[in-house]
Parts: sequence; C-alpha cells; structure tokens
Amino acid sequence: MNCNLTDLKHKEVISCCDGTRIGFVDDVIVDTQTAKVISLVIFGRGSFFGLFGRCEDYIIPWEKIDLIGQDTIILSCSMPKPIKRQKKRRFKDNF
Repeated sequence: MNCNLTDLKHKEVISCCDGTRIGFVDDVIVDTQTAKVISLVIFGRGSFFGLFGRCEDYIIPWEKIDLIGQDTIILSCSMPKPIKRQKKRRFKDNF
C-alpha cells in the first residue's frame, strides 16, 4: 500500500500497549540525503483555544511503528515521551 503525506495526516495514531489515542499526524521528518522518513510528529493539543500555548509535541521514530492501516497507525508497546516545542526566534531577539 502506498501512502501520501496528505493520507498520513488523516490517520489516527494509537499506542498498542494500552490503546491510548495519541492524536493525528501533523508533520513528517525526512532525511534529505537518503530520502527516508525518520519520524512522525504529532503536535500537542492547544490549551484554551490556543491562547495559552500548547502541550508538548510527540515525535515518533519510524522504528516504533508496527502497522499502518486504512485509518490508524499502531505504535509498538512503548509510549513516546512528549518533547517541548522550541520557541521560534523573533527578529527583535537578535538585538
């Protein structure tokens, strides 16, 4: 089965260990030299309509994926740890 990036964004990611729903794929990290997918990124949920920031993101290594199905992506038993998002640098921070 072939899958586009837009198809991945509509798939729900679930942990096989306890059935936890992690979220939907938001981004993909690709190694540009080997043209291989390294990991999937799931953005953290926004708190209070996104006004007070977001929770941590999940970065899931490709090796942790057990199965990519029609509607879901099943992960291996270990739950990924959330990673804090790096703040974007603003122009005024350079001075």
